[in-house]
Amino acid sequence: MTTLFRRLVDEQELRDPRAFVPRFVEQARLLAARDGDVRLATLEPAPSTFEAWYYGQRRPGRDARRVLVAWLGYSIDRLWAPAPETAVAPQGGPHEYGDADLHEMRRGARMAARRARDFALGAEQGQLGDETLGYLQDEVLRITTQYPRQPLPTLLDDLVTAQEDAFRLIEGGRARPSQLQQLYFLSTLLSWHMAKACHDLGDGSSAMMHARAAGVSARQAEHPALEALVCGLKSLIAYWSGHGADALFHARRGAAEHPQLRGTVGVWLPALESRAAALVGDEAGAAAAVERAARRREAVEQDDLDELGGLLVFPDEKELYYRVETEVLLGHGSASTLAEAERAVEAFSDPAAPHWAFGDEAGARCNLAMVRLNDDQLDGAADALRPVLDLPRAQRNRGIVVSAQRVSHALTRSPARSTPLARELGEEIAQFSPVTPHLPALPR
Repeated sequence: MTTLFRRLVDEQELRDPRAFVPRFVEQARLLAARDGDVRLATLEPAPSTFEAWYYGQRRPGRDARRVLVAWLGYSIDRLWAPAPETAVAPQGGPHEYGDADLHEMRRGARMAARRARDFALGAEQGQLGDETLGYLQDEVLRITTQYPRQPLPTLLDDLVTAQEDAFRLIEGGRARPSQLQQLYFLSTLLSWHMAKACHDLGDGSSAMMHARAAGVSARQAEHPALEALVCGLKSLIAYWSGHGADALFHARRGAAEHPQLRGTVGVWLPALESRAAALVGDEAGAAAAVERAARRREAVEQDDLDELGGLLVFPDEKELYYRVETEVLLGHGSASTLAEAERAVEAFSDPAAPHWAFGDEAGARCNLAMVRLNDDQLDGAADALRPVLDLPRAQRNRGIVVSAQRVSHALTRSPARSTPLARELGEEIAQFSPVTPHLPALPR
């Protein structure tokens, strides 16, 4: 069988290992620079390994798969499937420029955009103008939209800069009262995402500092849904840090203080409560919270946070993911739980879907792996977990790592724990850790 990988290698005239290996090394270094994963910079397959790939005798290991997928533009399953009869081109079409050229052009464009921003912020002297406020609104919308879909290192610098700009404009005394309220709204969202970023990096202390700053801005903005959103984030941070009682407190406080919410944040709070209750073993409390979330869903009317999208909206598929996780934490493994877990993975299987997020897909997959392990389906658990373990290091945030560690713990209690597959999965999860990009100095 001629695989698509072999066809692409032949079309690029890389059949000789002496031609293929240097190109592979080059692509590995580019990916290492993009994802901040220094291990990839030294990745180099042996000629015999390439020969085994070429003839379909062996699939590449985890890191090599990442390089090949990024380089050739196809999933690993597609690359090792039979090649089509007609010639192929990488997904996304032919490239006029090499990756290094594109990287330099994008870097230059970003530098020019930041220079334009500095000009706009300094040119409107005396009072805050529409262009300056519009710039900040555009940044908030871009960051909100991209955060669930992009590795954090690609957004962190811009997020830090935008938050500092918002603080500076609030403190500068140039804003009119109506503009000041809008600035507090934007400051809340930027501090909220900074809190999420610090949490994703595993810095819980900084995450809570930013969350408290977001709470201050939300009160100044006089926006109840924003205040509830901040309570929800505090609950989420506590939940993934293993502090179930604190997670319960923040979720319940947000719901109690803001009972009239109409947007999906009103569904998010009881959904958060259900997971936190399950984490502390309160089965009755978890079930009651699931029911409240379902009732709130029936009364949802989209608000301004839902319209911004990203992590600010709590769609049906995410509610399903939370509901399954609640069942998993309670140790439930019925046929209906398995069906819902599979449905949750299916709901996040299309990256082009409007509410897709790599973190939610990974969490749903870990939950499915847990349910299958409870049903002694080791192969099925491994299939569910494989795309999670193949995530680039820059996407392995705290929630994903904790979810994978839960699967590892379940493996140690599985009857199949001594099998080669179980040991292999356990070893991969043990090495599964996030990248820690440099975090710039936190704004005041």
